[in-house]
Amino acid sequence: MFTSTFKSVLDACVLFPFSLRDTLLRAAHAGHYQPYWSAQILEEMRRNLVSTATTTEERARSLVAQMQKAFPNARVTGHESLVPDLRNHEGDRHVVAVALHAHAQVIVTSNLKHFRAKDLPPGIEAQHPDEFLANLFDLDPTGMMALLKKQAAALRRPPMELPQLLDGLAKTVPEFTRLIRGELGD
Repeated sequence: MFTSTFKSVLDACVLFPFSLRDTLLRAAHAGHYQPYWSAQILEEMRRNLVSTATTTEERARSLVAQMQKAFPNARVTGHESLVPDLRNHEGDRHVVAVALHAHAQVIVTSNLKHFRAKDLPPGIEAQHPDEFLANLFDLDPTGMMALLKKQAAALRRPPMELPQLLDGLAKTVPEFTRLIRGELGD
C-alpha cells in the first residue's frame, strides 16, 4: 500500500460518484498513486452527497471518517496561505493550493474548466478522471484489471459482476471502461 511516489489531489467532484470514488481509492490503496485532499474538499463531497439525497448525513460523515482512516497521510493542511496568489477559478483555488503544498503532479477533476493549464502553476496538471484512470491502466493493465475484479466482487448491495460495474463506470469514465473491455475481449 502507498508504494507510489506519484501524488494526485482528488477534487470533490470525483469523490462524489460511488463507483468512481471506489475505483480511485482502490487504485490509491493498491499503490498506483498517493491521494491527497483537504478538509474543505471532503466537506464539499459530504455536503453534496447529503444535499442530493445520495446518502444520509450519518453515512456521509462515516464515509469521510473511513477515508481519513484508510489514508491517514492524504489530508493536507497549511495550504491556505497559497490561495490568494493562484489564478485558476476562485472557487477552486483551494484545490490548487492543496496540490502545491503536497507537491502533487496531478489534480483529478471532472471540472477541467476551473483548472485551465494556463492558470495552473508549473508542474501541476489537471486531468479528467477518465484520462487519469486510463493512464493508470496504461502503466499497469494487469493490476488495474485485478483491482476492478476485486471491486466488483466486493459489491453486495446490490451484488454486481464486472460487466455491470463497467456499465456504471462508463457514464463517468468511458475511455477507461473501453480499455478494460478491450482487455477482456468484449
